[in-house]
Amino acid sequence: MILLLESLHPEAEALLATAGAIVRAPEPNAPPAELASVRAILTRGRGRIPDALLARCPALRVIARAGAGLDNLDTQAAARRGITVIFAPGANTNTVAEHTLALMLDLARGITRDARAVAAGRWEDRARYRGDELGGLVLGIVGFGSIGRRVAELAAAFRMRVVVAEHGASPSANVERLPLGELLAASDVVTLHVPLNASTRHLIDAERLACMRPGALLINTARGALIDTVALRDALASGRLGGFAADVLDVEPPRADDPLLGLPNVVLTPHVASLTSATYRELCLSTATNVVRVLHGETPDARSVFRGV
Repeated sequence: MILLLESLHPEAEALLATAGAIVRAPEPNAPPAELASVRAILTRGRGRIPDALLARCPALRVIARAGAGLDNLDTQAAARRGITVIFAPGANTNTVAEHTLALMLDLARGITRDARAVAAGRWEDRARYRGDELGGLVLGIVGFGSIGRRVAELAAAFRMRVVVAEHGASPSANVERLPLGELLAASDVVTLHVPLNASTRHLIDAERLACMRPGALLINTARGALIDTVALRDALASGRLGGFAADVLDVEPPRADDPLLGLPNVVLTPHVASLTSATYRELCLSTATNVVRVLHGETPDARSVFRGV
């Protein structure tokens, strides 16, 4: 039996069905009661796979996330239990990088803000236009994996000067590297591309927000919990931070009374950066293919197997 905590692309679900009967959780974090025959569990971003769930599945051989981040899977518990962890690193590189640049452009040029003004009949707002071009701005990239590198390539096409946080740059990368504090102070725009773990949770806190250049823009398409939300709200309210754009939040969906929702210098999208039709299909199909290989006793693509803890 194969447990789906969330739906996948129809082609991926059809492929999984060749390896066993599919059972669906009624809610992402409410699996069915009977799990003794579950051999595989798959999720996307909402369904969590903690040790308590693993313990209920004595026949479990593989868990998987159709995506790159693994903070919703207990990978340490899976390693202790000898359970293979499958994910899809790199499959969403281009689409997330494009979404990052789209948010950056939107925030810098005030596109959403001004579109709302036109829709509300305020064409005269153009007399008070506030916007900037990306060309000539300093872009600080925190996290220089595949997505961070692709963002750097796209930013170069806009003639931005790119700097990278030292801890997030590969030694061979031909980029200008700075300690994180110096990067925050030097950048007009900061974009986050690190995984969420114990060392990066609230990486951008009140102290680091205070290091940022006054009026700077902050972009997050990685994980919401990388930012201390309380400190973020304070920095925006004080005017210290010029704007914030994100596809991810610490709490998703946000509460209806979240102050971020009413700010004109905030642009939020509902965790859709990887959901373009081509990328969603690829994420789901590659994950399903490697899960089926594990269930059939075959070797999955080595890049799809998470080997850390």
